[in-house]
Amino acid sequence: MNTTTRRRFLQSSAALAGSALAPKLLLGENKTPSKQLNIAAIGCSGKGTSDISEICAGNRIAFLCDVDKKMAQNAINRFPNAPYFSDYREMFAAVADQIDVVTVSTPDHMHFPIALEAIRHGKHVMVQKPLCNTLWEARALANFAKQKGVFTVMGNQGATMEGTRILREWIEAGLIGEVKEVHYWTNRPIWPQGKGLQFPAQPVPADLNWDVWQGTVATERPYHANIHPFKWRGFWDYGCGALGDIACHSMNSAFWALDLRGDFVVEATKVSEFDETIAPKRSTLVYQFPAKGKRPALKVVWQDGIKDPNTDKEFVRPPGIPDDLRLNGEWGQVFVGTEGTLFVNDSYCGTSPVIYPESLREKARQVAKVYPRVKGGPTQELCRAVRGEGPMPVSNFVDHSGPLTELVLVGNLAVRTGKKIDWDAAKLAARGMPEVRSMIKRRYRAGWEPILT
Repeated sequence: MNTTTRRRFLQSSAALAGSALAPKLLLGENKTPSKQLNIAAIGCSGKGTSDISEICAGNRIAFLCDVDKKMAQNAINRFPNAPYFSDYREMFAAVADQIDVVTVSTPDHMHFPIALEAIRHGKHVMVQKPLCNTLWEARALANFAKQKGVFTVMGNQGATMEGTRILREWIEAGLIGEVKEVHYWTNRPIWPQGKGLQFPAQPVPADLNWDVWQGTVATERPYHANIHPFKWRGFWDYGCGALGDIACHSMNSAFWALDLRGDFVVEATKVSEFDETIAPKRSTLVYQFPAKGKRPALKVVWQDGIKDPNTDKEFVRPPGIPDDLRLNGEWGQVFVGTEGTLFVNDSYCGTSPVIYPESLREKARQVAKVYPRVKGGPTQELCRAVRGEGPMPVSNFVDHSGPLTELVLVGNLAVRTGKKIDWDAAKLAARGMPEVRSMIKRRYRAGWEPILT
């Protein structure tokens, strides 16, 4: 689709939406308790299935949109009264005025254009993690959401879980003293990654809109079953590797509890082979954050491609935990302080942290609850805000998920360049490294250039 046609899409959809450009359900304008909201679900299989199941409670699944009708068929069967679209632009052009909230559960590279279009129509929006797969898009989307005044949330479930709140409360109560190090690990990637993978052309399935699936990506790549529906994650064009997939979950805990917004330095200390197309099978990164307020300087270590941290000889076991403590083979996190250590045996803080030494546990039980607990996950947190029944979600684009996604994606700059990245958050730039600009902002396919108005 050329630029002229795309602009016609925008003009026609804006005309149909009318007053939707000024959100009808902003906090303070419509406080009807438990108003059923009309949901447009974009991306209806995979993660879209769980997002739809979460948000449908108390709301109406009004429209379904997915480039792959076969993959979306279960949702179509489940919600037979919801009209189906294969192109989100056609959906907004036709029914924008009937939508309150949009969920975006697509491959990473399409988060930005779809959310941008939703926000342009004044729609409140949930976008799966990572918020975007390029740094410029994450910043632009957060700024656009602020400009339009909509409610937003990213689908990093851990931001709504009680364990995240307990962890922050314990840290702020001084239970483990000053936090000096945080360690994260994951078994991702669990899809093909690494140098030299080939994806030769295959016939495009009849039910797949491959043109819209590729969307903004300038690389004209033929369809292959090892790209869609799941193995796209390893491509720099479509996903952002293991770091992009999991770190917006796991690093959320340190980001929120220790305020990691702003400048930092990150270096990839171990990286397996990769190429310009596909991310590596394994990497280790070390982030260094300067002291901030009462928080001292902090080191954050990230390790991916760890299939079993209990037997992997190259895995760097975090300090401060018992030598015989068996670690989760899928993922985990450890906060190391001057007086003790917090261990979380998952990526989300879905379980309460375990504190070491054990002598601190009685003191931990006495720490008061400071942060409100969230019910129903990020989509329900968003809907309560839209109805006027609760505050802006914690992981909103402007204050939280935008900067968190940026922190994560800068790590990929270190992986791809093999160099230490001195990140200037205000300028969205790596100091002294103009060569990374093409990695910060992608080249767009003709007709898919973003329009930030």
